[in-house]
Amino acid sequence: METSEDANFQVFRDCLSNPMIEKSSQQPAKKTRKARVRRKTAINPVEATIEEPNDAEELSEFIDYLALEVFSNLPATLRTLTYSAWLNTPSLQLLYSDPLSPAQIASILDPLPPTITDSLTTYSILARNQTTNEFLTPILATYLTALLTPALKPSAQRPLVTECEICQRSWVPLTFHHLIPRGVHEKVLKRGWHTEDQLNNVAWLCRACHSFVHRVASLEELAKEWYTVEKLMEREDVRRFGEWVGKVRWKAK
Repeated sequence: METSEDANFQVFRDCLSNPMIEKSSQQPAKKTRKARVRRKTAINPVEATIEEPNDAEELSEFIDYLALEVFSNLPATLRTLTYSAWLNTPSLQLLYSDPLSPAQIASILDPLPPTITDSLTTYSILARNQTTNEFLTPILATYLTALLTPALKPSAQRPLVTECEICQRSWVPLTFHHLIPRGVHEKVLKRGWHTEDQLNNVAWLCRACHSFVHRVASLEELAKEWYTVEKLMEREDVRRFGEWVGKVRWKAK
């Protein structure tokens, strides 16, 4: 039976994976290297193809390792936190406000072992002059917000969707994306782009695809041009990102 800690680890790993996936997806694709092999009987060198390692597989393994390393060193109360427990326990509300204060962040991240910084440095994850705490703070904030977000009303509950509607990954937590962003609802109705009954249409996307969609188009563009999953998938950049991120898999805890 899955415990709250198991479920929270999946959420934390998803929050951690997003910035790492974004960074990796923006890097130029590696080209296949060719090595020049000299044979004793050959007059000229012979070219032999050397395949690059599976980048998506390596990334998923590193995300899995790093998530477990960080998560297992978080306070036990944070690893097992649930919205219900937080709502009904004043001491937990004092420990974990949303957003976290600088003092709360320091109390959570400062005790992490130096091996985490070593791993981030070795794999060039940290930006120039960036500290481990600076890298992990937005991830921690996203994780806490996910835990402390009340369950959806029954009318907004997810239908029988088990995988991201862009990358088709079924082993990551899903978030709901407003196909017509709420921030432009008034403008949408005023200009007649959509009717009121269409305003709450949503797509269920993994965190990585959700962030990517908002990165490639403004709220107005999403509302006017890319207001269905089918239309989003007509974009080559969205389709290619979905294909790439769909290869990022990790093992169960």
